[in-house]
Amino acid sequence: MMTPPRPSHGDHVAVLSPAAALPAKLPAPFDLGLQRMRDELGLVPVEYPTTRQWGASPADRAADINAAFADPTISAILTSIGGNDQIKVLPHLDADLIRANPKPFYGLSDNTNLCVFLDGLGIVSYYGGTVMTVLGRYGSTSPHSMEALRAALFEGGWYDLRPADGWTDMGKDWAEPKHLEEEPELFPGTGWQWHGANQQVEGRLWGGCFEIIDWQIRTARWLRPDEDYDGRVLFLETSEEMPSDAYVYEVLMCLGERGLLQRFSALLMGRAKAWEIGRQTTPNERTAYVEAQHAAVLRAMSEYSPDVPVVLDVDFGHTDPQLVMPYGGRCRIDPGAGTIAVEY
Repeated sequence: MMTPPRPSHGDHVAVLSPAAALPAKLPAPFDLGLQRMRDELGLVPVEYPTTRQWGASPADRAADINAAFADPTISAILTSIGGNDQIKVLPHLDADLIRANPKPFYGLSDNTNLCVFLDGLGIVSYYGGTVMTVLGRYGSTSPHSMEALRAALFEGGWYDLRPADGWTDMGKDWAEPKHLEEEPELFPGTGWQWHGANQQVEGRLWGGCFEIIDWQIRTARWLRPDEDYDGRVLFLETSEEMPSDAYVYEVLMCLGERGLLQRFSALLMGRAKAWEIGRQTTPNERTAYVEAQHAAVLRAMSEYSPDVPVVLDVDFGHTDPQLVMPYGGRCRIDPGAGTIAVEY
């Protein structure tokens, strides 16, 4: 795996919508994110033809990705947000061009597809740092999220993840610009939950959005040979679609029956999102949902891979704050010390 060169303050970075061009429908949080990119990160955002083009074809979105990697004036690529059909973009990508011009790529959710693609090329990417969710956050940016994003973007080296002091999985309607001025209400931090074996582990990260990994396993077009995952650290998190605990167990069961789940040296499970604007669960419903998902994960791991560390409620993915995970980068887990470090 190779880590692409990092941007510097003042550099131009591509801002793409390779999944869904939500900035076309909800420009306010996107424009706020671009302004904070300039003000808080000192980077110059460069939009491409499909960044705000709702319904752009997979081929057109891929053309923007290829162009961003090929452009020598672009130092990194950040995505606006996720989506639900990026897997159709991958066949249109120019693997040789991208391999010859590696750049840091930041994406979440449906962008797991591109992270898997880059991992197959031997290029480290970054799971997190999307413009609308991190930079366009309600009220102000999260210090916890921004610390990790700055470390990944500019500093590199080993970075100690830490549990959130406050977190939320609840949002507000982006269609109401006034909400962008309101700070999110955070729940007290709960720390991480440690299960499984107590041994120290170091391995390269692979995973991302749970549902997209399911798609990748089903299509099996962009994966490495199974043996290439030996010793890697699996990290997974479920999306705002809030899949059932039965689905979570069944996907892990199938990974176990395939023999793939057993190849990983540890599992980091992101904090489950248990509330969405279109599915506003009660506090009791949210607690029950999270507990059922935890039970499903622990059941599958106890059946198929009982001798590895399992850490639940790590703050990456669809909840806030949103830590950055180096996709293909190294990760160190020490259950005895209760620590997780990643190499940016």
